[in-house]
Amino acid sequence: MSPLLLLLLALALPQALATQGPASETQEDDVRCLRGVKSALADPDGRLSAWTFGNTSAGAVCDFPGITCWNPQESRVLGLSLAGFGLQGTVPSALKYCRSTNTLDLSKNALEGPIPPALCDWLPFLVVLDLSGNRFSGPLPSELANCRYLNSLKLSHNNFSGQIPASLSRLERLKSLDLSENRLDGQIPPQLGATFPKESFSGNPGPVWTPCVLALRPRLAVGQANLNIDMS
Repeated sequence: MSPLLLLLLALALPQALATQGPASETQEDDVRCLRGVKSALADPDGRLSAWTFGNTSAGAVCDFPGITCWNPQESRVLGLSLAGFGLQGTVPSALKYCRSTNTLDLSKNALEGPIPPALCDWLPFLVVLDLSGNRFSGPLPSELANCRYLNSLKLSHNNFSGQIPASLSRLERLKSLDLSENRLDGQIPPQLGATFPKESFSGNPGPVWTPCVLALRPRLAVGQANLNIDMS
């Protein structure tokens, strides 16, 4: 082998190891995630039947129904959008291996059980979380506030109960919130009530609009001529 070729290999190898090693580990984790999701959920309509893992080439999972990737040449999952797949079961713990994911849409299925308190530790970069139209129950975990990048949180049409955690007020990026049609009671945290309309909380035994909420909402009208603050 010529000295020039040896030099080129010496220069290229460290860079290849630095870039491919961690990326390969990340892709293996994402494949592990999808394997776990498929095995954990009942799929009576066969919507996940195309999730086969015989093809181990980079980016193979990007062609799976409901999956989007950061780069079609890499198996790094950007979004799981499984709305209306007819899936049954609970939120799979295997999601913890899809750490790069920013969209989780499991809406309009037949999923049940609680929201795992660790969900935001599993998926720390979530921007969109949609669990609406299922059979989820139990309290809303205060740990949802750890999904600090959330722009959209939709939990409507489930069986969630208890009070709305005040910690959700810490979600500074939240632009869309829908907790309607559940079994929530108690009071709406003032900051949430001041930011989001009544429709976000409708169809529950509670929560009630507190005097603090009623006092805060008119302040939002400053400089917003078209804002409706009718609380009747």
